[in-house]
Amino acid sequence: MTAPRTDALPPGADVPKRRGVELSLLVCAVLISVYGYAAVGLARSGAVPPDAARYGAGLGLLALVAHLAVRFRAPYADPLLLPIAVLLNGLGLVLIYRLDLETPDDRAAATQLVWSTLGVALFIVVVLLLRDHRTLQGYASACVAAALALMTLPIFFPAVNGARIWIRAGGLSFQPGEFAKILLAVFFAAYLAANLDALAHPGRRFRRLRFPSWRVLGPVVAIWLLSVGVLVLERDLGTSLLFFGLFVIMLYVATGRTGWVAVGLVLASAGAFLVGSLEPHVHGRVQDWLDPFASIRAGEGPGQLAQSLFAFAAGGTSGTGLGLGHSVLIGFAAKSDFILATAGEELGFAGLTALFILYALLVGRGYRAGLRLRDPFGRLLATGLASIVALQVFVIAGGVTGLIPLTGMAMPFLAQGGSSVVTNWVIVALLIRVSDSARAPRPGPAGAATLTPVKEGAA
Repeated sequence: MTAPRTDALPPGADVPKRRGVELSLLVCAVLISVYGYAAVGLARSGAVPPDAARYGAGLGLLALVAHLAVRFRAPYADPLLLPIAVLLNGLGLVLIYRLDLETPDDRAAATQLVWSTLGVALFIVVVLLLRDHRTLQGYASACVAAALALMTLPIFFPAVNGARIWIRAGGLSFQPGEFAKILLAVFFAAYLAANLDALAHPGRRFRRLRFPSWRVLGPVVAIWLLSVGVLVLERDLGTSLLFFGLFVIMLYVATGRTGWVAVGLVLASAGAFLVGSLEPHVHGRVQDWLDPFASIRAGEGPGQLAQSLFAFAAGGTSGTGLGLGHSVLIGFAAKSDFILATAGEELGFAGLTALFILYALLVGRGYRAGLRLRDPFGRLLATGLASIVALQVFVIAGGVTGLIPLTGMAMPFLAQGGSSVVTNWVIVALLIRVSDSARAPRPGPAGAATLTPVKEGAA
């Protein structure tokens, strides 16, 4: 094992804050988004949309205000997190606007911009008011109580597209499960950090696997089972899978035992088989996944998954160009569950790869911030938040490309969904706060500034 390296700076030297780098990347992110907006207008009508300048100014203002909040309250934060979020959010608005042109009776871009503004506002609130991420550790009980309450509420509201995951009041609607995932990540991180010693010294052995005592593991397993049980009743299987993956990943990080990954895969496979066999709504999605072209052979026309695969095939390597695809044929979910198909068709494999690289950078920088921290809670919290984004991208991308059955979730920042975009901005804000703590200089023995020890080869 390679010995850890300590990066020490000369006495009186400052850790580079990289805020200028962040601002430059934000300018690039806004310009790319505005270019995409203009390209859609040119492709559809031969002219730049008349409100392109207003769109650019609005997105730029949001990015600037968020940057100022980070500059003054989290000066040592990772300079890539905010620009990546702005770029993904901007591209999502462009894709939704492009699909709006095909659906005059269903305009979603303006609403998504309002939700994005609310998300950035909450981002600023978190960055300004949460001065130390460790403060959240004292609210673990309140977080889990609030999470369970939020997940239970949709049971009392009508189902939408086969799932009870929405709360509708008047003309507004939101998904409480989106907010619950952050609260559960805080609870898991706080509980596991408080019981690290007990988790590291398991009391029972089964073959080659060693398990902690039930007294330690019982409460967190009970909370997880209750959460997943509620979501199964609501037919929100995508979020159920996300919570299961989040629990297994954080337990693995807390214990360092790969056996938990094996146990998680076995349990996930068994649960997916049972639910897919017994629950009609899920069974239908599994059948569509196994044979997406069955409806075509039956003379009923292509289903959503088949149309999505056609869209990816039509895009090829370089894509048809923004505004020139036909992914709207997918139907009502083209702006939400299947928006990645629009990106694949109109941006091609190259553009899709670029999007996945952006998500990989966002997740990787979140993991990096956690690895640089010394406190267990911060390390687990950063890992959990980054894993939420990673799991969402995998589940959604796998579903629309036919790798796994569809689960009905929103692509982070990209897809239509107010609750999703707001909670993802909160996740980025918390990662900003954690990365600021990780990169901030610490006084050395002689008063010199030092960086947190990191493993050899870390980026």
